[in-house]
Parts: sequence; C-alpha cells; structure tokens
Amino acid sequence: MPKALIKVSYKQNFDTGATTDFEKNILHYSYQEYKMKQQAYNPDGTITTFTTLKAKDGRANSLHYKIGFAVIGIIEKLNKTITIIQDGEQQAIKFDVHRFEIIESDINNPEKHKVAIHYISDDLTLYETFGNYLLVAYGDTTTVEADKPTETFLLKVQPGMNIVAYKELQ
Repeated sequence: MPKALIKVSYKQNFDTGATTDFEKNILHYSYQEYKMKQQAYNPDGTITTFTTLKAKDGRANSLHYKIGFAVIGIIEKLNKTITIIQDGEQQAIKFDVHRFEIIESDINNPEKHKVAIHYISDDLTLYETFGNYLLVAYGDTTTVEADKPTETFLLKVQPGMNIVAYKELQ
C-alpha cells in the first residue's frame, strides 16, 4: 500500500575539483557567462565576488537563473537522468527539472567559481523505507489496479539528496 507521493532532489556541486568533461564544461561555461552578466550590476568592475555583489544589489540574485541558460545544453545531454544517483541495479534515476545555483564566484579568480545543479524528480510513489533505502515507483501509482504488480526500485538516501515534496496518502 503506497504511503506517500514524494519528489526528491539531488544537489551536485562543481568546483576546482572537477574531473569529468561534464563537470569542467559546467564550470567553464557558467564562469564565462557570469563574468559577462555580472557587469549589469557591477559596471565599474569594483566588486569582485558574487556574495558582495548580491549584498550590494539584490537584483544580482537573478544571475542564478540567467547563468543557467549558458549550461542548459550541457545538462540536456544527461537525458533527464541523475547519473550520480542510482537504484539498486545501478540504473540512473530520472529527474524532471533542474535549478542552477551560483554558490560563489570571483571575476578575477576562476578557481573561486563554485556552482551547483539541483536535480528534482517528478512524482515518486513511496511504499516503504528500509534503513537508508526508499522503496519507490515512478509516478503516482495510486490509480493502478490493486491486483496488478507495480514496478518499484530501491533508492538509497545519500548526502546531497533531499525529499522536497511530500503528500501523505490515505
């Protein structure tokens, strides 16, 4: 019997420790775009860090969204899968939407550029928990006929993963 409908998110951080082409491309293209776009809030170039820029001009928070466009093509190559999070059979978990975040940056030092992508799943039906594992199924399976089995999988709860939506079922 299903217990709840949930959505999970996973936050993947990108910094100087990037090793894969995917990670390096996310850093490179987002940094290049950041250096360009931050000029709208910092025309004289006196503010070097993103934290200081946000403190001076709250509108700079829109850079999260604007810079995200520079990497959308790279993220689309993931084919809506979170390759870092896998089920019990080493299959990548699907995500529905993503959100880009600038954690910190410095227009004079690309090594201080740190960003994150939050991957957010579509609805998952939560059936049970076993220690650090969630027994879930993709979608809302509450309308599936009671006498038919539902395809489920185990999802291990791990650092960077969070349940971001929860609706208890009766």
